[in-house]
Amino acid sequence: MQIVILKNSAEVAEYGANIFKKQLQSKPDSVLGLATGSTPVSLYQGLIEANKLGDISFKEVTSFNLDEYLGLAGTHPQSYRYFMNEQLFDHIDIDKANTHVPPGDAENPIQACDGYEEQIQAAGGIDIQLLGIGRNGHIGFNEPSSGLMSRTRVKTLTKATIEDNARFFKEDEYQPHLSITMGIGTILDAKKVVLLATGENKADAILATVEGALTASCPASALQLHKNAVLVIDEAAASKLSDRDFYKHIEAENQKLLARLAKS
Repeated sequence: MQIVILKNSAEVAEYGANIFKKQLQSKPDSVLGLATGSTPVSLYQGLIEANKLGDISFKEVTSFNLDEYLGLAGTHPQSYRYFMNEQLFDHIDIDKANTHVPPGDAENPIQACDGYEEQIQAAGGIDIQLLGIGRNGHIGFNEPSSGLMSRTRVKTLTKATIEDNARFFKEDEYQPHLSITMGIGTILDAKKVVLLATGENKADAILATVEGALTASCPASALQLHKNAVLVIDEAAASKLSDRDFYKHIEAENQKLLARLAKS
């Protein structure tokens, strides 16, 4: 894994957005794996601005989101389809017919999961997958104990995840306890994975992901197996890493090498 440690959340969002800009500039018909939650919002704002300036286009892009609450239609304000429309799709030149979010209101969720996998394969696989990470190390809605080679399926949310997401729901509003999520194996199939994490509350999860054992108890630790995974984190999220100074040194040397190669 490439570990990039930056000063704050603004720098994390900018760095992450630049990765996606370069991807779209080099391959305009990229297949993007997208995520929801508070962490990627600033990254999406950077992509919206770049699109308005004409630096990138989404006209040829296909996208697949990680997950969706089971039981919520895409028109529900707390659904992830609604979130993606509000935070990104409504503000860029993407064809919404090419944007895919697991159907939370599917009559046959198991069949819908299989169909989602088939759609990803039919699109040629995901070129670059964006991830956040939960306090317990979950990626997507792959909670601890998830199989490391799992595929898109229905998952029960843990109490910790339900509590973390409760702030998005009104006190008397129905909050789903089930989801449809890409599996860890599905995520690992992406050609590149970019995980963003900010804040001290993510420090334990980042420690387990980077320096802990490869284990289903920390789903994000599966990224240790990926040949092209980038973790972009701020100082607070990196605060418990024992080798953080070494990771900074590695990244500085990598940037020097890239600069030399660019001149040659």
